[in-house]
Amino acid sequence: MTTSNTLATSALPPAVINLGIDEPTWNALKNSIYPGAKDDSVVMAVSYCRARNLDPLMKPVHLVPMNVKDSQTGKNEWRDVVMPGVGLYRIQADRSGSYAGAKEPEYGPDVTQTLDGVEITFPSWCKYTVFKRLADGTIVEFSAKEYWLENYATAGRDSRAPNAMWKKRPYGQLGKCSESQALRKGWPEIGQQPTAEEMEGKDLDFGEIKDVTPKAAATPEPPAIAYYPPERFAANLEAWQKLMESGKKTAQQIIATASSKYTLSEEQILAIRDLEPIQ
Repeated sequence: MTTSNTLATSALPPAVINLGIDEPTWNALKNSIYPGAKDDSVVMAVSYCRARNLDPLMKPVHLVPMNVKDSQTGKNEWRDVVMPGVGLYRIQADRSGSYAGAKEPEYGPDVTQTLDGVEITFPSWCKYTVFKRLADGTIVEFSAKEYWLENYATAGRDSRAPNAMWKKRPYGQLGKCSESQALRKGWPEIGQQPTAEEMEGKDLDFGEIKDVTPKAAATPEPPAIAYYPPERFAANLEAWQKLMESGKKTAQQIIATASSKYTLSEEQILAIRDLEPIQ
């Protein structure tokens, strides 16, 4: 029996053996879970799952080919990057015991545009709302409103045309992006990393890649422009809402104006977008 086991694992890459993965499991990962992926990429996905106590056979994360820019060399190259899927965020929210369902996604009016010769009709935005049960039984909702033009993946680095998936499923892909954002807002403990659905086909700066191994927190560098003071930001929300309701300004215009003076946090940007009336 010992000889048989030795023979069974002798063909496996050393990194796979070090992870304690047997041949049947490795075959399942290579042929069914991540077909066509390089051995190193699959090992990376398994290591990611191990660091977070996840079962890799459930495919909670994806291997997304991305055009990655190395900040040191300035050169771009294609490589596989581990990204959580929206399914992982759903699972983690449900396991928290406080997930209380979600509304059907709301979509903005259809827009038809020609992007680098490709005509496509897509929803201008999608709003996704999830419900969370607090400790006292109160149900609260968290919404995220995402815009198609800010989320869609292009067919290539130098192209504005959507890739095959975003062309085929303009509603479904945007819905997943909005759901991911809503889940992150309601359950920040599940992580803030973009999902595979949000990042597929997009460029990535090498400096944005995060190691899955826990490390001591580094002191972040201050932004070039100071952060928008929370008190002043909160005091301006009502005025901004009136501007949007009157049609004088859009959320994007307000964000652009505010960003010229201060650095807006992701939460502040979302707060401004959530004020925009649904048309």
